[in-house]
Amino acid sequence: MINVKEFNSLMELMEAFPTEESCIKYLESLYWKDGVVISPYDRKSKVYIYSNNRYICKNTGLTFNVKTGTIFHNTKLSLRKWFIAIWLITSHKKGISSLQLSRDIKVTQKTAWFLLHRIRFCLDAENVNVLDKEVEADETFIGGKNKNRCGDKKVEGSQGRSCKDKTSVLGMIQRKGKVTARVIENTSQSEITPLIKEYILRSATLYTDEWSGYNEVSKLYNHFRVNHSMGEYVNGDAYTNTIEGFWTLLKRGYVGIYHSMSRKYLHRYVDEFVFRYNTRKMSESDRFIDILGRTCAYRMTYNDLKYGVAA
Repeated sequence: MINVKEFNSLMELMEAFPTEESCIKYLESLYWKDGVVISPYDRKSKVYIYSNNRYICKNTGLTFNVKTGTIFHNTKLSLRKWFIAIWLITSHKKGISSLQLSRDIKVTQKTAWFLLHRIRFCLDAENVNVLDKEVEADETFIGGKNKNRCGDKKVEGSQGRSCKDKTSVLGMIQRKGKVTARVIENTSQSEITPLIKEYILRSATLYTDEWSGYNEVSKLYNHFRVNHSMGEYVNGDAYTNTIEGFWTLLKRGYVGIYHSMSRKYLHRYVDEFVFRYNTRKMSESDRFIDILGRTCAYRMTYNDLKYGVAA
């Protein structure tokens, strides 16, 4: 089995997987432990070898290969290109645009865009962390500032916390730990409170700013605030600098790489940046293996993505 843990660069990855066959064999060793082939149609079924890299599920009579039922299902792209895309999205700290990826692996921009979203689809499991101890919560808005738009593109009544032209995201981060972030309709108590209760344990100490959307959770948690409107950013242990540091990473990717994140797909981009932050202590090769290990449990078609079936 290829030892991916020894990889330190994209070049080493390409040298280790020079052919499609080498990629298939690696996925088989990753998905099917101890060489036991498992049918995606019936995990308890006996499996027969049909032909090279293809198998038959005895109970259903259906043929399959290692890509069946995964994000690689029915893909026309070579697995080498998939592996390169996965390596790039995990190793680039600010992400990689579909235009850049399309040039790097010689596919159309539409194909690269769909490929990147399928990879992001595998990252959502890292964005469901339950937090404890010292936890900071804050909201941010994605979509640009109205004052920076040209006259004909300004949106009337979009000042402040309006979500007419922006999308709000709630972030919760455990100090020296992981982050969980969710796209929300607005920053009201009705949106914030359920997510705080779902992802932050009652034993945690919660730190936020002065926004009234946190009034309800003050009754449930040991809660401290800093008043940003009064120029207060640190008050003893009370501050939100950690979560604001995560917002900086997200917005640098937005401004510098993607330039635009639509409201429809914003949660996918948030999953990407959460994954990258939560695995920041892992090596690039470990992150690559981690994502490959997730791909066996996910499948997304273009219609799923376009029409929101795989939300």
